[in-house]
Amino acid sequence: MAAAASNPTPMMKQYHEAKAAAGDALLLFRMGDFYELFFDDAKTAARVLGLSLTSRDKTANPIPMAGFPHHQLDSYLAKIISAGMRAAVCEQVADDSKSGPKQAKGIVKREISRIVSRGTVTDDALLDPATSNFLLALALPASAPLNTTCGLAWIDISTGRFEAAVLPYARLGDELARIGPVEIVLSEAAADLPAEWTEGRMLTRRPAWAFGPDAATELLAKQFGTHSLDGFGFGEDDRLGLQAAGAVLDYLNETQKSSLTHIDRLLPYRVGSSLEIDEATRRSLELTRTLRDGRRDGSLLGVMDRTVTSMGARLLSDWLANPLTDTSSINARLDAVAELHAETSLAGELREALRTTYDMQRLLARVTTGRATPRDLSFVTRTLACLPKVKAKLTGRSASRLQQLEARIDLCGDVRGQLERALADDCPLTARDGGFVRDGFRNDLDEQRELMQGGKQWMANYQAKAMEETGIPNIKIGFNKVFGYYLEVTHTNRDKVPAEFIRKQTLKNAERFITPELKEYEEKVLAAEERALAIELEIFSELRDLVAQTASRLQSTAAALAEIDVVASLAELARSRNYVRPEVVDEPILEIIEGRHPVLDITEPEGTFVPNGVRCEARITTRGRAAGNAKRDTQNSQLLITGPNMAGKSTYIRQVALLTLMGQIGSFVPARKATIGIADRIFARVGASDDLARGRSTFMVEMTETARILNTATEHSLVILDEIGRGTSTYDGLSLAWAVVEHLHNAIGCRTLFATHYHELTELADSLAGVANLNVAVKEWQGDVVFLHQIVPGAADKSYGIHVAQLAGVPAEVNERAKEILAELESQSSEANTVERRLDRPHQHASTTSHALQMTLFETADHPLIDAIRSTDLNSLSPLEVQQLVHQWQQQVDGQLQGKPR
Repeated sequence: MAAAASNPTPMMKQYHEAKAAAGDALLLFRMGDFYELFFDDAKTAARVLGLSLTSRDKTANPIPMAGFPHHQLDSYLAKIISAGMRAAVCEQVADDSKSGPKQAKGIVKREISRIVSRGTVTDDALLDPATSNFLLALALPASAPLNTTCGLAWIDISTGRFEAAVLPYARLGDELARIGPVEIVLSEAAADLPAEWTEGRMLTRRPAWAFGPDAATELLAKQFGTHSLDGFGFGEDDRLGLQAAGAVLDYLNETQKSSLTHIDRLLPYRVGSSLEIDEATRRSLELTRTLRDGRRDGSLLGVMDRTVTSMGARLLSDWLANPLTDTSSINARLDAVAELHAETSLAGELREALRTTYDMQRLLARVTTGRATPRDLSFVTRTLACLPKVKAKLTGRSASRLQQLEARIDLCGDVRGQLERALADDCPLTARDGGFVRDGFRNDLDEQRELMQGGKQWMANYQAKAMEETGIPNIKIGFNKVFGYYLEVTHTNRDKVPAEFIRKQTLKNAERFITPELKEYEEKVLAAEERALAIELEIFSELRDLVAQTASRLQSTAAALAEIDVVASLAELARSRNYVRPEVVDEPILEIIEGRHPVLDITEPEGTFVPNGVRCEARITTRGRAAGNAKRDTQNSQLLITGPNMAGKSTYIRQVALLTLMGQIGSFVPARKATIGIADRIFARVGASDDLARGRSTFMVEMTETARILNTATEHSLVILDEIGRGTSTYDGLSLAWAVVEHLHNAIGCRTLFATHYHELTELADSLAGVANLNVAVKEWQGDVVFLHQIVPGAADKSYGIHVAQLAGVPAEVNERAKEILAELESQSSEANTVERRLDRPHQHASTTSHALQMTLFETADHPLIDAIRSTDLNSLSPLEVQQLVHQWQQQVDGQLQGKPR
């Protein structure tokens, strides 16, 4: 910050003190009806926020200054946060009055009321209602090798959800992708995180002592009012997670400067309690955001979300990020969805009731942090009024989960009754506007209001009296903040003004006067208004405290409402899209009949999507089990899918993964029938992408993701792979793809769908018992190709790449020339490959070979020349005859290989 003036004013002294406390945050300094920024903050604000840069004290060293009206605070906070910065809000406060700075004597006292960053936002205007807003802290050593264990804790302060975990550093990237924090808190002593982990996220460094184990335990115990954290399910192995949780709380205490009583528990997150999905898989499957533009629309979440509340939308997103692996829990959800699916009218009535509720979770956060408004309390009241109807609809349900949700709904009748008696039907946005307490709630408030209303009547009577006594027919009574109440007389009646009228202001066409009698009554009226507002503010504080004291009961109720919304929305989705209940089992099998891609089934025109099924089962051997408990090896653990581009291979394999995931969150699926065996992990290596920022080519990214799959997949995993090995030379890529399939089959045995253009891989079905070939059906008709998008048994015999190029708009002359070259290459390859092994030396691209060629990958084909060699009896020939015969064979080989591409 620029140097301060040598003799700053008292107000600027306040500014410098506040700025010292704000640190690197932009200080928004309240001055009357404006928030002002000074010095370097003003220059930054002018650049980032588009404010006009002016100056204060037009001296030799003017102070840079920029500002905006106080009522625009939320919009400018949003701009500051989106720019990756933080803001300190410094408000005017009273030092001797509960009514605010208006009653303060001398210079108004100012204090920082909060520091706002991406992870500490509680205001609705700054939050996406359908998305959780996580702040995450990491407890890391100074250097973090792959074998290091780290602790992490994450919280959504807008709802109070707080969790902690301990896991290997190597898994941290996947966990960050799962949680999706907007801000990450690190120790100043911790090593830097990889750039891809922090991209798009705010990074905040904190003192190392904030992550200390003793400080963390003490702070957490104080927050929850306990002696230890044993009751929350944490043990000695969780210390790093608790250190991260302590750092989170320390940061929130410093920035919020208010009560955090809505944060009343810390939940342990156990790795393995949910289906594991790495970052690349989340991206490839477009679970919550599309690959192309990062939008929610077009993702799985976007098409599945039929929720009617913000709480339900956030919970559905959480379910998709954390699918279950416990069959009993999944089936409990499915039972609830099934009952509401069968009872259409019940589901509809529940959804209608929920539409009238408000976001109780975020309302409670604002209440407990002291930032709630009268309108927020009225929203709490209206939500409580809906609870009896929702609870009644769930009474007597057969699904155990619905019974549990009904029991968790606390009607909180005492709180509702007090709020309904106290609050008016329409409440203002701010408490200082007044008028939000019902008449009849407090006698002293009613008395002040009667005095105010009587004062208005008195004013009318006094106006009539003045006109009668003075003979001035058009005397008006008005009010402004400078003079208070006044009498206005036109210039034409100036000579009739009596001596007791005291002139206060001259206008173009009139004069304004006051009288002792008018001034005396004005003081009574204004005093009544101020006293009435003070009483309302007192009532508001009491009501806010009442709700805050009931926060834990209301939070449990809010969580129940969110889950009811999700279950009812899944039932509505299943009903409207003709989904079926999957059978979810522990055995690693997967059988889907007439399955449909959940996104394309909705986004494509009705009836155009072609359903396809799948049947595969993991090859579980005696490895790691007693022989008596071993399951027999089964066929079709690996499915190889061949066929042309645009035919639907990638869509098909993604579809299988998405239906599995949907089943494990407890959703019905788009299919005629489905049996889904629990997957512990889903891996998807689909599409091509590079990472130029880290110097990684498309092929390097592909191999890195493939390595992760091969190193971490288990027999209970589901793996989908698309075009492995296409980023390098034909033989390298083919060899790698071949080896990957063999490893998945022999060493892991998990359910695998492998889409490829390497038709040579289809030979694996002959040598590996668990490999089966599928292909996408194609119809050739009068020189044209029709993609049927139907998955059928067997291997494809062509790639139809030239036909796809034609559909893409490649010029006709290019396509015709390509056909000529293809015919020549296929002819040459047909001749040459009968005398050489496919992998002995460089060869043409696999997709240009004929089916006959592709089926001779690692064995020598029958050929007349080979037959001649085998049948020749060298012992019966003279040396000259042998020499002539060999020369003849050489000429024959050279003739067949002449002109072959190298």
